[in-house]
Amino acid sequence: MIKIICVGKLKEPYWTAAVQEYKKRLQRYTKIEIIEIEDQHYNDVEKVIKVESEAIKKHLRPTDYCIVLDVQGHELSSIELSQKLETLMMHHSQLVFIIGGSYGLSQDLKEQAAERISFSKLTFPHQLFRIMLLEQLYRSYKIQRNETYHK
Repeated sequence: MIKIICVGKLKEPYWTAAVQEYKKRLQRYTKIEIIEIEDQHYNDVEKVIKVESEAIKKHLRPTDYCIVLDVQGHELSSIELSQKLETLMMHHSQLVFIIGGSYGLSQDLKEQAAERISFSKLTFPHQLFRIMLLEQLYRSYKIQRNETYHK
């Protein structure tokens, strides 16, 4: 099973439609759950990071294999991500991907995670990044099964 914990809600219908499409595609391969954490609006950035990170931690179990999506994480190709996921799923019943809010995640949450992965050094809107993650998960399963889609 894959769980995605992300800060913020999708507001525009086109983001919601894209999420639903990839969730539908992924159903063939794995159970997927998306948990949305309310984004905070304090004037104090450190407080925002702390409150959002604490809310994320409430959804983690000790047996979860947590992967933080972080611009300072290591980068993988789609094939490398596919191979990594295949190996991880053999040893862990649940993978958790964490997408932080506008100001990122607390250092202790990053350190608590088993891995930190970056999709790019570029900054993306959180709504778009959620779609990108779902697409890469779908691509990973297609690669693992040698099904047409990946190029």
